[in-house]
Amino acid sequence: MTISLSRRSLVAGGAALALGPGLLAAARADNGVSDGAIRIGQSAVFSGPAKDFGIDYRAGIKLHFDRVNKGGGINGRRLELVSYDDVYEPAKTALNTAKLIDEDKVFALTGYVATGNLAAAMPLAEKAGVPMFAPLVGTTSFRTKTNRLLFHVRAGYDLELRKIISHLSTIGIQSIAVVHQDSAFGKSNLATCEELAADYKVKVVKTFPLAIAAEDAKPVVAGLAEARPGAVVMIMAGRQVEVFMRDYRASAGGAPLYTLSVGITDAAGSAQRLEGKLAGLVTASIVPPPQAVRVPIVADYQRDRAEFGEKIDSYTALEGYIVARVMAEGLRRGGKALTRESFVAGLESIGSTRFGDFPIEYGPKNHNGSNFVDLEMYTRDGQLRR
Repeated sequence: MTISLSRRSLVAGGAALALGPGLLAAARADNGVSDGAIRIGQSAVFSGPAKDFGIDYRAGIKLHFDRVNKGGGINGRRLELVSYDDVYEPAKTALNTAKLIDEDKVFALTGYVATGNLAAAMPLAEKAGVPMFAPLVGTTSFRTKTNRLLFHVRAGYDLELRKIISHLSTIGIQSIAVVHQDSAFGKSNLATCEELAADYKVKVVKTFPLAIAAEDAKPVVAGLAEARPGAVVMIMAGRQVEVFMRDYRASAGGAPLYTLSVGITDAAGSAQRLEGKLAGLVTASIVPPPQAVRVPIVADYQRDRAEFGEKIDSYTALEGYIVARVMAEGLRRGGKALTRESFVAGLESIGSTRFGDFPIEYGPKNHNGSNFVDLEMYTRDGQLRR
């Protein structure tokens, strides 16, 4: 369905009631919207080595949905989340997405995880006209051109890598090696890293791919000993980082280690398994620390965790909570006669604002969300320090 910008703005402002009963009934015909509920779909990884991403992300999203529902929902409609496990496999993501759209009749999609998985889902979402909101993906290729159905919340990996490399340049490190996941995520962001390194005159002396399910990183570690970089940048996620760090620390490798925000998901578990050798790892962070209750949105998150009994507490869970809060605002702005078009227009109408002091910016030509990136360092027990 195509409507003009002026009508989209009218709908986003909740003025669809003025369109008359016939048009109002038609406006309510989008799948996933009933008088009492809005059904949202998710395919993510809930089993296997990367499961913490999906489990924690879903927990945070559902936590804010619980808060919204306790307060009466969105214009009287409860938020429902339908989630399926794709075990981190893009082919399974495509199957789950088709099921969510064709069988579950969801209104929108959210909470997807990983670059290749998003790439598998987007053609199906676009064909069906279903919005895709806030995948846990920062890959630059999804952000360079505005896709009217795709909205991000987290800062892009390009911003994370720029923060890391500019920091290295500032402290005088002139060479790096990059260890990257052997996947679409790893390869795409390796290219971004190399471009940024050239901008800051930091030499990439060697790059090493590592398989997603790798249990041994000794060949990579041996290559690093030969390359002797000033620092090692990891473009990997979850257990891969642990495998590499275990073998690198065992070899007495001394170069500083840096990782993207998706590098460590279970910090306490990683610290225990690495027997204290997590200490010193520097990570990019795209949300405030989950314990920083001085930040209003973190205070809200911790209040709701206590009220609804949510045991999961992590950066990824906090990210999911923020995602759901921004999504809820877009749904509210979509009006009582909610359609996918009015939801998109509602999000675009947000402009530049803050959600509990967390910055978000949307507009018709900008769906990239936040630019918040900070650097933090892990302690022996998995705590983070700025």
